[in-house]
Amino acid sequence: MTARIDPFALEVIRNALTSIAEEMSLVVMRSARSPLLREAGDLSSALTDADGNMIAQGRDIPMHLGVMCFTVKEFLKRVPPDRLAPGDVWFLNLPEVGGNHLPDVKAIRPIFIDSELRGFAVSLAHWADIGGAVPGSYVASATDAWQEGLRIPPVRLFTAAGPDREKLDFVLANVRGADEREGDILAQMAATRAADQKLQQLYAEHGQATIEAAVTALHDRAEAQMRAAIADLPAGEYHGEDWLDDDGVEDRRIAVRVRIELKGDEAVFDFSGSDDAARGPINSTPFIASAAAFYAMKALAGPDIQPNGGCYRPMTVITRPGSILEPDITLPVVGGNHETSQRVADAIFRALEPVVPERLTAGGATTSGLLLFGGKRADGAWTTLYETHGGGEGARIDRDGAPVIRVHLSNVMNTPAEIIEAEYPIQIRCQKLRRGSGGAGAHRGGDGLHREYHVLADEMSLTTMFERRIIPPYGLQGGENGAPFHVELVASDGTRRELPGKVNVRLGKGDTVVIESSGGGGYGPPYNGT
Repeated sequence: MTARIDPFALEVIRNALTSIAEEMSLVVMRSARSPLLREAGDLSSALTDADGNMIAQGRDIPMHLGVMCFTVKEFLKRVPPDRLAPGDVWFLNLPEVGGNHLPDVKAIRPIFIDSELRGFAVSLAHWADIGGAVPGSYVASATDAWQEGLRIPPVRLFTAAGPDREKLDFVLANVRGADEREGDILAQMAATRAADQKLQQLYAEHGQATIEAAVTALHDRAEAQMRAAIADLPAGEYHGEDWLDDDGVEDRRIAVRVRIELKGDEAVFDFSGSDDAARGPINSTPFIASAAAFYAMKALAGPDIQPNGGCYRPMTVITRPGSILEPDITLPVVGGNHETSQRVADAIFRALEPVVPERLTAGGATTSGLLLFGGKRADGAWTTLYETHGGGEGARIDRDGAPVIRVHLSNVMNTPAEIIEAEYPIQIRCQKLRRGSGGAGAHRGGDGLHREYHVLADEMSLTTMFERRIIPPYGLQGGENGAPFHVELVASDGTRRELPGKVNVRLGKGDTVVIESSGGGGYGPPYNGT
């Protein structure tokens, strides 16, 4: 039986836990060295209990936060509690250990109260480079996991005595931009230390019994809220699918399929019908599938539910070994994190269109829209610009879609043009709305973005990794599709060519890369064709 706790104390503790997680993210953004973390905020933070169940999270990136519901649980299977000590900070990035892709590195600090393990602070940060075959570690033609960079099993880089220099130097020797990576590592460590200090204060103020009763109550309340939200949806079995343009290696469409069973206050998401694993780097993990399913249910049925481990109790997510959502660990996954995850969410939304269209948004720019520039500065230091691009939001039953926004599972900000020009040998020649790219409908989809990158260095690498180039954002309830993504390389001699959605190319001085992100789909039949 759940211990009773005063409801006012419960709210105080709930908000205190959430503020700790949010402070972790602020610590990383204010102390990291890479613009990807300082400016774009490609990071997330969470607190878990001693068993690895999430108890609080920052206002960060849904795909990261959903994955971190599993990270500590998988970590504890490899590193049992008796190996942990106060002051430890462990790092890992293996997709099979509660992960997603190699660039998203998790820092895990066990938190001890009165010498007893009471929880964990987790800081996830996207490293701008994790090694591998190309700068930025996105190999569009990769066919195995080792081409994508350094694979880090749980390794303790910090103890109460400070950094373990031998292990830290080993990691830094295998990534580009070692000084910048070390700065980001220290920022993650500092974030978990801040969480440890604040949690110690919270326990001292309220007492162990009250805090643990509050955590139990928060899990139980979130479970009850999610069950009520599921029960409010029409019971039945629903099927949906969405498609990836290609995998970067083979020119074929790849399907993500879901069978949803809503019965009483429980939901089953069965992705067994999804296509087999791809050769190229758009495979994903069961943890990502679960994160996307949780996101979809929270967005549709329970936006006010406190996100924690209790939310997952009424939900069952099934993936098939050997499929694109549960590939062999030897296969590449770098693009699956932000491309295939969005196909999972869209498949769920498409499945539920017949029964709750009034809660849905038409298709949007459900892709990272990633352009990744890599090269060296004049002083020889590596520089990597990892830039994601929002597009048009899909329209809804009651309004037009917003222009140039990241939708669904992502929450990364853009890097301001001023920062790009100060930090990289790149000039932003133009930035404006892509007028008319939203799909027509009773409500129109939002417009995408037009941006131009002019290369000032003698040589740079460019990686593209995006979807919705071939299969555009879909209209809903009779609305029209949005315009697809389009990226073009204008060479210094004026020749132009369209770039695939997943490719590695070399750039020279005077080249310009033009990106036009997709528009959102329209909602409802257009009036007079507009």
